[in-house]
Amino acid sequence: MSYPSQIEKQLHSALQQTSVAGDLPENLEVQVGPATDSRFGDYQSNIAMVLAKRLKTNPRALAEEIIEHFEPGDICEPAEIAGPGFINFRITTPSLESGLMAQIDDSERLGLPQLSDQESKKIVIDFSAPNIAKPMHVGHIRSTIIGDCLGRISRALGHEVITDNHIGDWGTQFGMIIYGWKHFLDQAALDEDPIEALLTIYKKVNDVSKEDDSIREECRRELVKLQQGDAENLEIWKQCVELSRGSLDKIYDLLDVKFDHWLGESFYNDRLAPLVEELEKEGHAVESDGALCVFFPDDPNLAERAPCMVRKKDGGFNYATTDIATIEHRVNEFNADDIWYVVGAEQKLHFDQIFAIAKKRELETGLNFIPFGSILGKDGKRFRTRSGDTVSLTDVLDEAVERARKIIGEKNPDLSDDEKEEISKIIGIGSVKYAELSQNRLTNYIFDWDNMLALKGNTAPYLINAYVRTRAIFRKLGHEKASILSN
Repeated sequence: MSYPSQIEKQLHSALQQTSVAGDLPENLEVQVGPATDSRFGDYQSNIAMVLAKRLKTNPRALAEEIIEHFEPGDICEPAEIAGPGFINFRITTPSLESGLMAQIDDSERLGLPQLSDQESKKIVIDFSAPNIAKPMHVGHIRSTIIGDCLGRISRALGHEVITDNHIGDWGTQFGMIIYGWKHFLDQAALDEDPIEALLTIYKKVNDVSKEDDSIREECRRELVKLQQGDAENLEIWKQCVELSRGSLDKIYDLLDVKFDHWLGESFYNDRLAPLVEELEKEGHAVESDGALCVFFPDDPNLAERAPCMVRKKDGGFNYATTDIATIEHRVNEFNADDIWYVVGAEQKLHFDQIFAIAKKRELETGLNFIPFGSILGKDGKRFRTRSGDTVSLTDVLDEAVERARKIIGEKNPDLSDDEKEEISKIIGIGSVKYAELSQNRLTNYIFDWDNMLALKGNTAPYLINAYVRTRAIFRKLGHEKASILSN
């Protein structure tokens, strides 16, 4: 049992002995989390303030009553009160020592619990999801790293995890790319850097189509031909997907991120028309201004919001249609107990709507929207290049490795070039990952190279350095002790 859960259990017991015991709500949830300031303890609970507000009593007085009945046992020192009623807990040294030794003795799992077959679930995790023919940008860091982390943790706990990279490999942009491929393709540039060449094509067509309506119409025709299965356009589309996959694989290999499936939007294309017919037949979708939409009059969170469009006026489909088909596939083919979407917070309405439609269709599975904030530059705005363009993820990772290599060269000039290269990748990529995972998932954070690669503070380089020094100490103690850490 973890320290927070042990303390929560003791708090429950203490509350039952207070003067408000008879007024406590059923299924009272007591939460204990890491202290916001380690000077005041290791863990903290605001239960006194939560209950005081509900019971209209003084929070600090209630906190004092709670700690009078709190039995710390061997876990922590006597609880203390801070501010308006926070209750702080400091773990005792003997308890920390016994916990550490228990983890060392469990060298295979380090104390991580193993779920039983009855407790484990089949979980599909949808994360990263870049667009084909466009470079991954800095915004993909959060979804990619958080999603991969959730997958690793869930597997370690004993869940059956299916990771799915739902790439954007279908849609209106391909009409422009196909037109550009036929009229503006630079084969040498494509061979050298496929993603950059495809992006250049897209930008070129976008610019000229703004000045010439006939080109915009030609792009629409190219898209229709693709959707109707035209052999030439399908071949161009397939090459775009293959070239993009090669570039994406290089990034994922560098990040050590793997997927079980790459079922992009195109995978569900044939399912969209029948799905919309079913939604209409079942009475879930109705016509509105020529489009087909789903309204949510019985949902207080969505009733006053715009409806969810599942078929456009021109008969085309959109992200919502594809995402509904995707849920059905994951439920019916993967038999998923839970589906987790690791997506930016700005997409909340979209997922609220498609989850509500899944509920209307009685798809029995847990649907979880796992949002995250944005990455900002030092100016507090979205992290972009000086020209205002979105920073590419490749550039971010290359910069991290290059900056780490410079530091390593200054600190350890006698290392061979191969050693410098290997260590710079470990520290550079590790710094990007740790900088992401050390943040509050729901808030925005500032992307700062100097802080990320600092050898002091809460950074990957500092932790790696501490680990290496600890390994050196254990090696001096003997091979047996050193093997503990190598596990």
